[in-house]
Amino acid sequence: METLKLGAKPLTLEDIHDVAVSGRKVALSPAAVKKIKRANAFLLSEIAKGKTLYGVNTGFGLLSDVKIPEAEIETLQYNLLRSHACGMGPYLSDEYARAMVLLRASTLAIGHSGVSLRLVEHILAVLNRGICPMIPEQGSVGASGDLAPLSHLALVLIGEGRARVKGREMTGAQALRSAGLKPIRLGPKEGLALINGTQFMAAIGSLSVLEAEHLCDVADALGAMTVEAMKGTSAAFDAEIHAIRPHPGQILSAKHMRRLLADSKIPGSLKSEIARSHENCGKVQDPYSLRCIPQVHGASRDAIAHVRMILEREINSVTDNPLVFPASKKILSGGNFHGQYVSIGMDLLSIAAAELASISEQRLEKLINPAISGLPAFLTPKGGINSGFMIVQVAAASIVSENKTLCHPASVDTIPTSADKEDHVSMGAWAARKAARVITNTRRVLAMELLAASQGIDFLRPLRSSPVIEKIHGHVRKKIRRLEVDRSFHEDLKYLESMIASRELESLLRSCYEG
Repeated sequence: METLKLGAKPLTLEDIHDVAVSGRKVALSPAAVKKIKRANAFLLSEIAKGKTLYGVNTGFGLLSDVKIPEAEIETLQYNLLRSHACGMGPYLSDEYARAMVLLRASTLAIGHSGVSLRLVEHILAVLNRGICPMIPEQGSVGASGDLAPLSHLALVLIGEGRARVKGREMTGAQALRSAGLKPIRLGPKEGLALINGTQFMAAIGSLSVLEAEHLCDVADALGAMTVEAMKGTSAAFDAEIHAIRPHPGQILSAKHMRRLLADSKIPGSLKSEIARSHENCGKVQDPYSLRCIPQVHGASRDAIAHVRMILEREINSVTDNPLVFPASKKILSGGNFHGQYVSIGMDLLSIAAAELASISEQRLEKLINPAISGLPAFLTPKGGINSGFMIVQVAAASIVSENKTLCHPASVDTIPTSADKEDHVSMGAWAARKAARVITNTRRVLAMELLAASQGIDFLRPLRSSPVIEKIHGHVRKKIRRLEVDRSFHEDLKYLESMIASRELESLLRSCYEG
């Protein structure tokens, strides 16, 4: 995989995934090196003139009026990191931590932070050599940036804190030694530059958006599978219906449904054997959870697309403070570290993902209900002595209910902090964390629908579904046998959740959707 060059072009969410998940290496472009050096030189020249600069030779927050003697400027930066590293709770995964490190380096590389080139190169060396700072997930209100989480990240750079290397936990000093690196000595403003910003919420949000986009594709496929299992009609997915309500996500989901349900292997036919078997059944309309798949999935798609736009701007922004503008010879204090954009976006992402789970659970409920599906009750051939999929739907309902609570917006909350100096905060860190939880929950509900829809297809044999749905069914049946008598579904569902998470179906769905 080609090395990612920061500053050569705008960073993408896919770049973040490649680095955080796939281990892609990162370097600075010549343009980034030039910008970093220029901003740093200007900052140092202003300090040499004896100017009072926030966070450089003053205290922080309410203490910004306290002038720091020149002899203690370096100590100020170290004290800042140590005092702010007070996070609590479980540590972030290595993937999220790597995404944070990348984003911290990227924002500094834009060239308005005033840090030294050696600091940015040190951050990239830590990233490229597999050092993952251990970052507690609780502690940020997303106001002056993600101060606490970023402080835990920054401590590792100076040989403090804790880190993981190849899964082993150790001190920051040990981690640097294991990679042949030495702790960096911080220059003026560099402690502050390391912790002002939205990189915690943006890292979680970026990877979460990519997963949510994938779940939209999976949800379309499972919706089509359930339509087939219930002998539903494809009429509701006709292109003419959606052309006169032209929301992009709706049009795309309807297109996916048509392609998923088409039997391209049978000349002149756009329907599978299952669909042709009930062409003249007289059924006109299916329940909303089937008929309105494009409208519901499409709304989620469009909402997620909006969140992607927010994050693509955020990850290519400078969220530091104060900001250095060497061209206009200014050093300005502002509020780019405030996380409100990301926070509102993460709340919207939670809602969009939760709706995929909500409608999926209702499709699952219809599958197990013989009055609607026409299939055996609870999808078991021997009901009574066997409960079949009864509690699978109950479990799905419980997860959907949990999502409803998690969708309560974080972005509308604020608690004044720092002696009322920071009197409006975004709560973006919590918004991002709960969005990630909603997405995990949604993946689990989709796994439940996949298991049930596969069982429903089995009851229609020897009739065959469309080639794509048959391939999805085959993926399931490679590891999970058809239910004949009751068994624990726990391992089955874990496997299917893992299959969705690993994107095992991605190439199959892409060829269908784009073909």
